Amino acid sequence: MRTAPPPLLPVFRSRLQGDVLALVCADPAREWTIEELADRTRQPYQTVAGEVRRLSVAALLTTRSIGRTKLVRADETNPYFEPLARLVSMSFGPQVVVAEEFADLAGVDQVVVVGSWAARYLGEPGPPPNDVDVLLVGSPDRDDAYAAAGRAQDRLGREVNVIVRTTDQWARADDAFTLQLRGAALLRVLPRA
Repeated sequence: MRTAPPPLLPVFRSRLQGDVLALVCADPAREWTIEELADRTRQPYQTVAGEVRRLSVAALLTTRSIGRTKLVRADETNPYFEPLARLVSMSFGPQVVVAEEFADLAGVDQVVVVGSWAARYLGEPGPPPNDVDVLLVGSPDRDDAYAAAGRAQDRLGREVNVIVRTTDQWARADDAFTLQLRGAALLRVLPRA
């Protein structure tokens, strides 16, 4: 079955391709197994293996085997690596970077990307997003939340905005803004499903 190019950045052949590149480019020295990539992208192993094979043929990824396990990482020697990594970070990287930067934030039950970036990622057509909106459900320390947003913003090269709703506010959804959020595109990045 042929998949349509993702509205987020239609130069990639599929959202899976963008997701795999976002994961490996976020930390180019890290080696991933195909199983780890399949788990993180929530796609079947064989589908991810095919995408890894295509990206390896294009010299965007390198692979090596240890026994029956294939390890995958970004090919930093490719002259296209740096500009591609930047493009991938801006387009498909927000869910990866937000998950990493907000992972250790105390008092948070959920980290959810909302707004135009989430909408494009989930397939809604529209203009390229200018920022990334992050909903924190819980009671985080605001200074820590803004520090995490600042780190994410530095890595992504685009504004990262924080919205906080307590667990009770999110569950009740009795104010207009929370109702609006709940009716919009939501991409939960933590905890991972």
